[in-house]
Amino acid sequence: MKLEKEDLAYYAKVHSIESFGTVDGPGIRFVLFLQGCHLQCKYCHNRDTWDINGGSYRSLDEIFEKILKYQNYIQPNGGVTVTGGEPLLQVHFLISLFQKLKAVGIHTCIDTSGMVAITKEIETLLSLTDLVLLDIKHIDNEKCKALVGVGNTLELKFARYLSDHGIATWIRQVIVPGFTDDKEDLLKLKEFIASLKTVEKVELLPYHDMGAYKWKKLGGTYALENTRPATSQDIARCQAILNATTTAN
Repeated sequence: MKLEKEDLAYYAKVHSIESFGTVDGPGIRFVLFLQGCHLQCKYCHNRDTWDINGGSYRSLDEIFEKILKYQNYIQPNGGVTVTGGEPLLQVHFLISLFQKLKAVGIHTCIDTSGMVAITKEIETLLSLTDLVLLDIKHIDNEKCKALVGVGNTLELKFARYLSDHGIATWIRQVIVPGFTDDKEDLLKLKEFIASLKTVEKVELLPYHDMGAYKWKKLGGTYALENTRPATSQDIARCQAILNATTTAN
């Protein structure tokens, strides 16, 4: 199936759907995983979402009707979260979907790296978005580039846009031992977060290697083969650094 430009608002390339999510935003969530990602995160556990030619096309009406079947479960405290891959690569479809969701009072959330330019379409989408889960890949530009293939300039600008336009934000960072757990980097992260006005929550997510088999299945090399998963002690140490900085401020 080949889509014309005018079809982009009515069809999405979908990787998978989770109808009872509990970790991607508040309450019980209908979670839509979109196909396609322009980053190359070394720790990615959804390596099979990268290729935009993967997944399958689903229509706007099909997805919306499926969401409505779960409306009684996800409301009033939950909603719909769109993740990926990188969902903002399919912005035209998301505008159409979120317009329909807002019309029936369903909470909308996007889980994104924010590694995109702020276009008119992105602005329109964000005006329809109740919450953004923003994954800060790394606060240091060069380390970010080494870890995910791209520097952090766009995602930090994206965070500023959310703050300046009153859009509720949860900041997330994956704690990868030896990569994102440096004390000085965490202090810089805290300083940046403190400069934002709409951050409601900061989540430190422990790195795990459960997606390594997907890399191998696709014929790739898993770069973090010798990196240990983050422990609860790692998370507690990093959280303590952030909390201590808060106290100091």
